[in-house]
Amino acid sequence: MLTNTNIGVYDGTMSQTRARNGTRRDEILDAAAELFAERGYHGVSIDDIGAAVGMSGPAIYRHFASKEDVLSQMLLRISQRLLEEGGRRVVAAASAPGALEALLRWHVDFALGQPALITVHGRELGNVPEPARRQIRRLQRLYVEEWVTVLSEVLPGVPQARLRAATHAAFGLLNSTPYTLGKHGASELGAEAMADLLHAMARAALMAAGPAG
Repeated sequence: MLTNTNIGVYDGTMSQTRARNGTRRDEILDAAAELFAERGYHGVSIDDIGAAVGMSGPAIYRHFASKEDVLSQMLLRISQRLLEEGGRRVVAAASAPGALEALLRWHVDFALGQPALITVHGRELGNVPEPARRQIRRLQRLYVEEWVTVLSEVLPGVPQARLRAATHAAFGLLNSTPYTLGKHGASELGAEAMADLLHAMARAALMAAGPAG
């Protein structure tokens, strides 16, 4: 007879296995992002990705169906994370201005911490199969609308089309980090000064959508 204790051990083992698999997938995705950003999607092989994480190329197929799948899951993962974390911070904020501040800080942190992903998205989205590409774009639209909803409370009466355009412009500014950071992700200004500069410039771009702008 299978006792409750045995079930607990079994469930624990399965949970640990899933956690290890998740961690391994994340390692592969992170390594692939750096490679794709440096060499381009077509300049990287499955063997290159495997070597970057200390495994054989074919072993990657235990975690992903193909190199296309690696790229798709990479961009899906970060699009989902942007949306979920942005939404969480908005809900936690005490006011609309506080929510905007939280969104700005979140996206600045992302932009400074993930320049490789920004590069890959901007350059390689066209290599993602269409079903996954539609899903990525849907997640991104929802993330933009999170900002537009907050901005409509901060700048009441401004047409949403104008707020949406301002949001896209601010994203373009924030996502410029692959061009402003060095090869190793460091700014000559220093991390804190660069974060403050991006924050101030993006906030100014958003506020320019208001009546005073």
